[in-house]
Amino acid sequence: MTPVWTPPHTATPVDAVVALPGSKSLTARALVLAALADGPSRLVRPLRARDTDLMAAALRALGAGVEEDAGDWLVTPGPLRGPAEVDAGLAGTVLRFLPPVAALATGPVRLDGDPRLRERPNAGLVAALRDLGVEVEDGGRGRAPFTVHGTGRVRGGAVTVDASESSQIVSGLLLTAARFEEGLDLALAGGVPSMPHVEMTVEALRRRGVGVVATDRGWRVSPGPITARDELLEPDLSNAAPFLAAALVTGGRVTVRDWPEATTQPGGRLGELLGRMGASVARTEEGLRVTGTGAVRPLVADLGEVGELTPVLAALCALADGRSTLTGIGHLRGHETDRLQALDEVLTAVGATVQQLPDGLVIDPGPPRPARLDSYADHRMVHAAAVLGLAVDGVEVTDPGAVSKTLPDFPERWAAMLGAGH
Repeated sequence: MTPVWTPPHTATPVDAVVALPGSKSLTARALVLAALADGPSRLVRPLRARDTDLMAAALRALGAGVEEDAGDWLVTPGPLRGPAEVDAGLAGTVLRFLPPVAALATGPVRLDGDPRLRERPNAGLVAALRDLGVEVEDGGRGRAPFTVHGTGRVRGGAVTVDASESSQIVSGLLLTAARFEEGLDLALAGGVPSMPHVEMTVEALRRRGVGVVATDRGWRVSPGPITARDELLEPDLSNAAPFLAAALVTGGRVTVRDWPEATTQPGGRLGELLGRMGASVARTEEGLRVTGTGAVRPLVADLGEVGELTPVLAALCALADGRSTLTGIGHLRGHETDRLQALDEVLTAVGATVQQLPDGLVIDPGPPRPARLDSYADHRMVHAAAVLGLAVDGVEVTDPGAVSKTLPDFPERWAAMLGAGH
């Protein structure tokens, strides 16, 4: 039988301090760069969850050493080689970061994953690798499963990339580009969603001594070594979204520890967005503190650069005191699930009226009602259900184990946060 979780419902203002593990996005980038570096690296406080464990396993399969040491990861570069089989699960980071690494290996590397992974768009990356002289066997699908036939070297040079469906296509190429013989002069064929994630990649490269500059059409990466370095990873600010939203829903107070002073994570905008929805936001010695009044204001916002925050923000919109319009998020149809369709179904089930736009959602709150919600095998949809459950008695969510993707113990952390306020 499919497991069902009943998120706690409470009328008591939450009052909690929450500590979160490292960022999924930063952990994935650090693993790839460490595996390509000129010596061993230690990753301190990495995220240990399905996506990052799959990335570590993929790099091991290609010949890198990734070992646990007192909660850290020790990464030792090694000769990259196939044949290898890579399980990407449902991880877009593995789907799009690993193939350029596989192109540097000697031998075939086959990548596949969960059934939904085979629907996630990847044609832009496959086309770019082919333009760089890499043989990719995909049956013309532009999606998984596919095999990268590495020769141990990639020429590099100029390439034009269609990354309109995912910024991870750009990041995957940039992360490996310094190891290409001519580096990489990447030009965009059009727009790219979630630009902060590309900025995160560029910053990660510069921290490891890679020469990367922005150009009129994209980025240029110089060939050369990637410097080994130990790295303390920031907490995952996108995983902070449901916890901070709980303060707004309950009229309580939640502090997330160790919030960075400056960050390239999209979750760094949570303070601004929750402030627009009625929260009081302050930095304290402990971290970022969000205080709610019990009222939730509607939100009108372009979330194109912070799409991963959409499910939790949309859940808040369903509890707001007016109409919300969220735009710039058409690319979410190609994520773990079609998130716009999933949010339409979930929010409608609990009483809201939802209109889908080509690139977004219009959400009108309605009288709340209990409902059993599908997780759609999507961790962010479980987060959204948890937020809804705070305010709507009788919310249930099926397959809550989807949270294993980025925060396996989310239900326990959620319960502990609420217990702190009782």
